[in-house]
Amino acid sequence: MNDITNIKSSVTLLLVENRYLHLLRFLNFNNPKSTTIIMKKNSEKGPSNFEKMSSIATKASGSSAAFLIAFSVIIIWLFTGPIFNYSDTWQLIINTGTTIITFLMVFLIQRSQNKDSIALHLKLNELITAQKFASNRLVAIEDIGEDDLKVLQKFYEHLALLAKKDLSVEESHSINMANDHHKRKNTTEKSAKNNGS
Repeated sequence: MNDITNIKSSVTLLLVENRYLHLLRFLNFNNPKSTTIIMKKNSEKGPSNFEKMSSIATKASGSSAAFLIAFSVIIIWLFTGPIFNYSDTWQLIINTGTTIITFLMVFLIQRSQNKDSIALHLKLNELITAQKFASNRLVAIEDIGEDDLKVLQKFYEHLALLAKKDLSVEESHSINMANDHHKRKNTTEKSAKNNGS
């Protein structure tokens, strides 16, 4: 398993950490035997009820309707000030309410952010492992130290500098290039469908 560079292009990677378990597909080395990794049965379940609820709450809290409701509550609170003579209790109501909502939303949003981050890493890992010339060292790059990240950053900054010298953005990302790329992908997809059927 140390010689991960020998993995074929159809391969994806299993990452096991204390935090999470990800199965993308299977490992297939350059030998006739392929290594298949199977997830635990309990990890094959869909999202829990709490995950569903937190996802719904996070999406709802970012909606226009949620903003209008919060804004309306503040306006109503302001108009009730003269009724309660701007008392300490009147101020305490809005302070307590907003503090509780903010406190709970921090955890809901962070949970949603963590899940999105893991999903994004998996998608990027899939792209890295599927590319023939991509470095597999980047698969679990989020787990390396900051000093190592800075070394890699310098490497990619140098690559970007070399790319700028070769072609301008207009040359490398022209409409003609987009059309050529689209035709190439369509041809590849059609031949894959024909081979599969």
